[in-house]
Amino acid sequence: MTWMITGGAGYIGSHVVKALVDGGEQVVVLDDLSTGDPARLPEGVRLERGTVLDRDVLDRVLRENDVDGVIHIAAKKQVGESVERPLHYYRENVEGLRTVLEAAAEAGVRRFLFSSSAAVYGMPDVDLVTEQTECLPMSPYGETKLAGEWLVSAVGKAHGMATASLRYFNVAGAATPELGDPGIFNLVPMVFERLTDGKAPLIFGDDYATPDGTCVRDYIHVEDIATAHLAAARRLAADPDAALILNIGRGEGASVAEMVDIIRDVTGITEPAPEVAPRRAGDPARVVASAELITKELDWSARHDIRAMITSAWEGWLLRHPRD
Repeated sequence: MTWMITGGAGYIGSHVVKALVDGGEQVVVLDDLSTGDPARLPEGVRLERGTVLDRDVLDRVLRENDVDGVIHIAAKKQVGESVERPLHYYRENVEGLRTVLEAAAEAGVRRFLFSSSAAVYGMPDVDLVTEQTECLPMSPYGETKLAGEWLVSAVGKAHGMATASLRYFNVAGAATPELGDPGIFNLVPMVFERLTDGKAPLIFGDDYATPDGTCVRDYIHVEDIATAHLAAARRLAADPDAALILNIGRGEGASVAEMVDIIRDVTGITEPAPEVAPRRAGDPARVVASAELITKELDWSARHDIRAMITSAWEGWLLRHPRD
């Protein structure tokens, strides 16, 4: 089989490419390189530069590479930016997905894997978030991911595609230092940046209804995200009737305070001590995935713990930000 992976030169996408290639799958990458880097791709993987909004490019790549399945990762993904630029996010994430699905359907592709997000849930007031938890996204980004799931499901039914939408939670870590997260938008790199600049890590709120008063989240290693995509791709290849929506998480929560303590320990930078800042609007106290369904459906479970995530992320950070 040959899989076209959109956004395959990005942080998460390059890990998915690596997992599929290591698993013996044929891969072609479509990426506009707005945030991707060709150096992330394994040797021998074909890179087509282009946007998912360009139907001519999509038709050509699908045809020339005899693509059997699509893994759609390309998307804009910053929650705050989506609030400021909702039209941009709907165009890139929804219209982009629609264009890819239309091209895939007309090319006879019968397997489609969509990278979704736990942002579809919003602020669920539950101990564990299952796939049946009500979806009430709180940002245009989350809305585009939920709309994307609906579109994938509808097109799958109408065109005989096996489909899967994977909702992943808080991603961290790197399979190799070279594949580390170049962005500074998530907790781990944000704390790295402040510590290496000699600034106190910030904890937004310490009066939540959690054991230590700070928000609790489910953190998942990006390498586990990648192996989940590989498992889902193989399921779609084997099961033409698949129509899956699955969480990717560890099923375990860690508080922000716990994460900051582990980061300080791994980096060896313990000063200055963390500071508590006011709560951020819209931050739920606890969001932790139930991972039961993905284990049942794909025989998959996460292998990496939090310390492994942070250690690998730190190695990647040091590669990009060497210290004297």
